[in-house]
Amino acid sequence: MRNLLILLLTIFTFSTTAQKQHIVKNSRHEIKSPDKKTVFQFYQKTTAEAKTQMYYTVSFKDEPVVLESELGVLIENQLFESALGIENDPSTMWCENLDLKSFDTTTVDETWKPVYGERCVVRNNYNEMILHFSKFDEPENVHHGHAGTSYDKRRSYQMDLIVRVYNEGVAFRYHFPETSNGLFLHITGEQTSYTLPQGTMAYYERWAQGPYSYLPLKDWPDECERPLTLNLQNSLTVALLEAQMLDYSRGKFKLSEEKANTIDLTMYDKVDVITPYSTPWRVIMVAENPGELLENNDIVLNLNTPNKLENVSWIKPGKVIRSNLTTLDAKECVDFAAERNLQYVHLDAGWYGPEMKISSNATTVSPNRDLELQEVVNYAAKKGIGVFVYINQRALYDNLDEVFGQCRKWGIKGVKFGFVQIGSNRWSVWLHKAIKKAAEYQLLVDIHDEYRPTGFSRTYPNLMTQEGIRGNEEMPDATHNTILPFTRFLAGAGDYTICYYNNRIKTTHAHQLALSVVYYSPIQFLYWYDKPSLYRREKEIAFFDKVKTVWDDTKVLNGEIGKYITVARRSDKEWFVGAITNTERRTLEISCSFLEPGKDYKATLYYDDEGLNSRTNVNIRTENVDSTKKINFNLIDSGGVAIHFQPK
Repeated sequence: MRNLLILLLTIFTFSTTAQKQHIVKNSRHEIKSPDKKTVFQFYQKTTAEAKTQMYYTVSFKDEPVVLESELGVLIENQLFESALGIENDPSTMWCENLDLKSFDTTTVDETWKPVYGERCVVRNNYNEMILHFSKFDEPENVHHGHAGTSYDKRRSYQMDLIVRVYNEGVAFRYHFPETSNGLFLHITGEQTSYTLPQGTMAYYERWAQGPYSYLPLKDWPDECERPLTLNLQNSLTVALLEAQMLDYSRGKFKLSEEKANTIDLTMYDKVDVITPYSTPWRVIMVAENPGELLENNDIVLNLNTPNKLENVSWIKPGKVIRSNLTTLDAKECVDFAAERNLQYVHLDAGWYGPEMKISSNATTVSPNRDLELQEVVNYAAKKGIGVFVYINQRALYDNLDEVFGQCRKWGIKGVKFGFVQIGSNRWSVWLHKAIKKAAEYQLLVDIHDEYRPTGFSRTYPNLMTQEGIRGNEEMPDATHNTILPFTRFLAGAGDYTICYYNNRIKTTHAHQLALSVVYYSPIQFLYWYDKPSLYRREKEIAFFDKVKTVWDDTKVLNGEIGKYITVARRSDKEWFVGAITNTERRTLEISCSFLEPGKDYKATLYYDDEGLNSRTNVNIRTENVDSTKKINFNLIDSGGVAIHFQPK
């Protein structure tokens, strides 16, 4: 009897809901990826109160990825409208009751060559659908304002939903076309949400330099950083990202308070803009195995504007050692860099005074430092080594031309921005302005602390790398390191600050060698807490000497999130491979099928050897291999292996 009552109640609830909501006629539109596997569906629903709301779903090979989820932008324009004497709906649910007028579709299949990257050629292939909406179509002209100026009491508002479906996933954004009356938008948030299938698990990270927790979609302690990687019970791996966030408010993710298994997009703050205007892209990557996510991370770059710098000859990727702040130490690092095939020496915080004091002037060296900066720069230049300097945002804020101009006079090659304010519309605009300004002075940029990339390095490639990562400043364990490739590195380059000799690292030394391949950063710090005097002629350092920082091709050979990963990267005809494990031992097999068929290679392996009586316990061996070969090795707990393949 009880089960019958439950069944009757369920049927009644469903039928009542069905009566209240139905799909608006002619509002359903579908677009597929070029390979037909990924499908994005859009539709509007109306209620008994005659209100409409936008929804979407995403599927992959007929498997659900995102179930019915809301779309929309929250806009509140009373301030601007009342100033003009124009009536406006006080509701912020601006995307309710939009009238779908028309739609366009197009296909793009092109390639482009980045200035540098994880591959030398990037394919940009997608099907696009643009849905055109309007609101208040029949305005009544009334006279308000100065000198009898005529305004529309009920004007016609327009909004486009732009959807691109790639083989790698889906991206969408909201676009507000230019209007004759110059529409102001006071954006208070988005209705963008993601309802995932039941049982979905998330790699939750509260802040950009935080640890990860593996959590279900309930009881999160706070917002979650982006990218957010998710495991679905149908074995698909999904990642939620943000692209081209330049003049908006940073997005994060939080659990919906109203709908189960649903993630809402949250914004740091409100945004004031004038049309025409486009919001950042909301990206949903989909993969059958997690390694595909890293191989497909060019989707973020593809959603950004092409390079705007005509002259890029001064943009030089490279490897870095961090120096203490004396002339003697800096020169020793220059000598070490020249000997070990590094390209830069970095002078970190404090060279111009206490970084948190407004009185510290980054156009002069602190008199308390035994540092002749110009002497160091000149000495380095003679040996083909460039110099990076750290500058806190406090010293940069309203002095960009003055500070960057002085850096250019000294001959500085790059600036690491420190403690940069992020999140709000104001600071997002400032930061990207500062990157553009640095390009005017031919300065490379590395942004530290919480900033995470959304693809701007394609448009201004002097933005080489950024932190926004829990790296060796926090000394994370090996399990954390095996999560990063499938999460943080989907967004772009990460300045992890690799260490080799520091006794606080929680991994083996071979693990640190392998990170230089597994982790992509065009400016790669290899000796963050190290110094030349720690070097004792260890032979395995030859791998750091030879490894590159930018690549012609990248392949993920195997991997499971939080367990292990093996990445192969090619530079010209050489291949470099890095494999790392978590805190557990494991046996891995590497197939050499990525090598050019019919060619013989010499493989030099750098691996952990617990029986070796040395300071670092890293051994070296060589093998002759070709594309048919498979290499097996045992990784010790928190260990790794680095391999250099050279054609014979």
